[in-house]
Formats: sequence, C-alpha cells, structure tokens
Amino acid sequence: MGEEIKVIVFGLASEEYGIEVEKVRTIERMMPITRVPKTPAFIKGVINLRGIVLPVIDLRGRFGLKESETTESSRIVIVAVDDLEVGFIVDAANDVIDIDSDNIDSPPEVVGGIQAKYLRGVAKIGDSRLLIMLNLSEVLSKKEIIQLEQLED
Repeated sequence: MGEEIKVIVFGLASEEYGIEVEKVRTIERMMPITRVPKTPAFIKGVINLRGIVLPVIDLRGRFGLKESETTESSRIVIVAVDDLEVGFIVDAANDVIDIDSDNIDSPPEVVGGIQAKYLRGVAKIGDSRLLIMLNLSEVLSKKEIIQLEQLED
C-alpha cells in the first residue's frame, strides 16, 4: 500500500479531475469576475475574494475544451501554485476522497484532448472510475504565473 492522498474531485466537461487537498485553499460559488485586457482568453479576469484580488482561469479554456455557460453547480476552486493563489472555474466540485498513491498511473499522452504535461496521472478508483490528477505547476506555466502576478499588483 502506498501513501493515502486526500483529493478534491471536480467535474469538467464529462470527466472527473482531482487536485490534492493541501493545494486547495477554498471552493467558492461563482461571483462577478472583472475582465483584464491583454490576457490570454482562458484567463477570465480577477475576483475580489474577502479583500484579496485573485486571477481566475477557466480550466475548460486552458485545456482547449469547448467553453460552456456557468450553472448553479459551477464553482471557483482557489488553489495555491508556488506562491500564487489562483481561481479555477470548474463545472462542479463534487467531493473529497482518499486515493492510494499506488493506484495513480502515469498519464497517457492525451486524455480527453488534454496534453499529458498538464496531468500528474490517472487514479483508478474501484473497478470502473478513473480520476484525472492535475499537475498544477504545468497548468500554469512560469510565463503565465508572471502575467498573473502582475494582475494582482
């Protein structure tokens, strides 16, 4: 048995994804997002979360998936990447589960159209459920992190 990892499960398009709990600060309902000019299309803008201005990224756009309208179940998952806090727009944040690290396999080259570099691996849960584990440091490249830090200033 490997190490137990606590993971937040969220939905995007028809897939389930996971982020380690210790990297997630909070999960928020959708709120007004202020658009910022001259940023990539997947950077939706910034939000004011309890007095702190945070950049918000649409994960569908980041992964090249078709964007969709926000719904009642849409959420903003606030994560910490290096020293930066960022909000990810997801279709739904479902639950928190424990995963045995032995059940996480290396990612295939492409999963649901998403490049392997964005993925930490694919976790097998039970007999039929797969959970795509995100590699947060790749979801945001160094160049994008610098751009996002400038948004916060």
